[in-house]
Amino acid sequence: MTTDRPFLGVMLMLGFCVLAPLGDSIAKLLGGVVALSVLVFIRFGIQAIILVPLVAFGAKGFRLPSGMLGWTLIRTVLHILGIGLMFSALRYLPLADALAIAFVMPFIMLLLGHFVMDEHVGLHRMVACAVGFIGTLLVIQPNFVEVGYPALLPLGVAVVFALFMMVTRKVARVMDPIKLQAISGVQATVILGALIALAPGELSDLRLDFDRQTWALLAGLGLLGTFAHLFMTWSLRFAPASTLAPMQYLEIPFGTAIGWLVFADLPNGLAAIGICITVAAGLYIILRERRLSKQSLKAPAAV
Repeated sequence: MTTDRPFLGVMLMLGFCVLAPLGDSIAKLLGGVVALSVLVFIRFGIQAIILVPLVAFGAKGFRLPSGMLGWTLIRTVLHILGIGLMFSALRYLPLADALAIAFVMPFIMLLLGHFVMDEHVGLHRMVACAVGFIGTLLVIQPNFVEVGYPALLPLGVAVVFALFMMVTRKVARVMDPIKLQAISGVQATVILGALIALAPGELSDLRLDFDRQTWALLAGLGLLGTFAHLFMTWSLRFAPASTLAPMQYLEIPFGTAIGWLVFADLPNGLAAIGICITVAAGLYIILRERRLSKQSLKAPAAV
């Protein structure tokens, strides 16, 4: 049983918030050089290379609990789609704007929980969802004027990752997180490798004769993506989710700083206002959830 160590958990989540946008910035740099399918294939391939040995030499090995194979495949397909959509969006949008639009995901998860899983979502959270969507629209609007439909790609990321998180919640109850990530890496590598090898047209006409700098960036993309998700997983071992959830929004200012340093991109006035509204609405929901959770824990003692 792991003892709570909140400071370590916070530091690990902070590491995730730095590594994740760094990985996205590399994907943006490589967007015009490497085919999307190859980019995602190498991202998952390196994840498998890093994590498979850890699981193979562990005591439990790769044996899946009963009934989990189908769910892990669904999760992997959603993960592929989510990362593919984000990498596509980064070819057209500033890093900070793409991240901010994708952060509509918590609101989508609340709505899915209400309408699909029949979970109770009160008026305050519904209003916060509406405000968050308005903020997201303010970020989308100037980008849509400039690049058209690709400005909507991060919305697809948000929907796919909301479904991904719901499936992960189900699978993670019975599977070790590192094993789950290792299996996901293997499944994604096999699926994408088959698509690249067998699909006609553009997917099969791919070049891999990159220079050393490109291969180094590809390796960095895989390493950053893998360790970012491991840091997030490990952070939850040492600190409560209620403590860590607000920190995830630090990914947006870190993404803004990285976008400015690497690409000289900054959100314009309307997008910046939208980012602030989206973050404020998300933090309101998280803080309200924390307060309601504390109240529910105290209620039995008062009876």
